[in-house]
Amino acid sequence: MGIYNELLYKPLLNITVFLYNLIPGGDLGVSIIVLTVFIRLIFLPLTTKTVLSQRAINRLNPQIKAIKEKYKNDSAAQHAATLKLYKENNVNPMAGCLPLLIQLPILIALYQVFVGIFKPESLGLLYGFISNPGVINEKFLNLVNMAKPNALLTLFAGGLQFLQAKQASAYSKEQGQDLNKEMAALNGQMLYFFPILIIIIGWNLPAGLMVYWATTTALSIAEQAYIKWKHK
Repeated sequence: MGIYNELLYKPLLNITVFLYNLIPGGDLGVSIIVLTVFIRLIFLPLTTKTVLSQRAINRLNPQIKAIKEKYKNDSAAQHAATLKLYKENNVNPMAGCLPLLIQLPILIALYQVFVGIFKPESLGLLYGFISNPGVINEKFLNLVNMAKPNALLTLFAGGLQFLQAKQASAYSKEQGQDLNKEMAALNGQMLYFFPILIIIIGWNLPAGLMVYWATTTALSIAEQAYIKWKHK
């Protein structure tokens, strides 16, 4: 926990307060948006690599299907042939997991920052060169209380999650991803499951966290469109 606090929680808390002090009017919501953009830009090269890796896997789907058919009674040979195919095409099937594994601790730390930033003891963790504002203004654009749940923000975040899922689904079809009926049905269910899950979970979470989630989802949509345009 000491390493976690020093490497993630305290730096994110200090960056958030630094941005809060920097932004005219001391708007925590705007600080969260700026911080989210900064984090997404850092991870953009990794995100691009993940998307391109997934594209490569999609292109190999017909060959993977042929391998499964050829070695349907020999799982070991099927596995070896699939790995050989990946190696020959410089594809890493685990590349898509790396961004999630890296970003999950950051998401947890951000949650703790947005929940605890209004407590005076949290501001005691500021570095010496970060000015202590004394009290954090809870209002976002003088309208939304960042410390309390907000239904409209939660619904907005869920709506953006749905748009992102639709974008991903359309992209898979465009790439000609070969899915069986069961997988296609599961993907269709996920299209609605994740947005609903975000709404259910976010209903009782502080609005600050939903501002972060809505912002990062919107940026994900923009990133996917950018990567698609740049790597046609």
